[in-house]
Amino acid sequence: MKVATRMTPLSLFDSPSLTALEFEARARERGFQSVAGIDEAGRGPLAGPVVAAAVILPEHFSLPGLTDSKKLSERRRQSLYPEICHQARAVGIGVASIEEIDLLNILQATLLAMTRAVGRLSQPPDHLLIDGISAVPLNLSQQCIKQGDSRSLSIAAASVVAKVIRDRIMLSFHRQLPAYDFASHKGYGTLQHRAAIAEFGPSPLHRKTFAGVKEYLK
Repeated sequence: MKVATRMTPLSLFDSPSLTALEFEARARERGFQSVAGIDEAGRGPLAGPVVAAAVILPEHFSLPGLTDSKKLSERRRQSLYPEICHQARAVGIGVASIEEIDLLNILQATLLAMTRAVGRLSQPPDHLLIDGISAVPLNLSQQCIKQGDSRSLSIAAASVVAKVIRDRIMLSFHRQLPAYDFASHKGYGTLQHRAAIAEFGPSPLHRKTFAGVKEYLK
């Protein structure tokens, strides 16, 4: 059954001139007390799960250098991660498995991971700021923000947390199946990764419905 969502009109907030905490501040002005930023890591790779994070930041949060995880080096993400976890009021992690990605499709699996991340927050949110254009199937007030990971500190924090956690998962997979070299590409479809799939065939960690993998299934 489809769950109703309460969406804030995009026109209220969807302006590139807003400051990094403006989305959170506007939500508080409207009476929301617990605003969670949500983002994911791992929609595009050929292997591994998709990981989502939900982060509730304090009102006067400050962490110089925090932005979209894709704009940060791995070393910088690793240094920001513990600071985010230390300063945040709550952090939730949600994962959708490889099997769920193949069963549901990547969009629905991503929304499932985001829903799980919200459910694992120690402090229930009353408003969500979501990177992208797809609402989470929860009966909560929520705002979808294009390029939100570059425009909202809560979403940027979630993007870093999700990316660090997913990278750690892929490193553990590398130790299980070193032939695919997940440590270097984290499951993305690099030439090196595609060559390994062609040589060794897809592993149980690969997404069987994705182009670049399904062609090699027997």
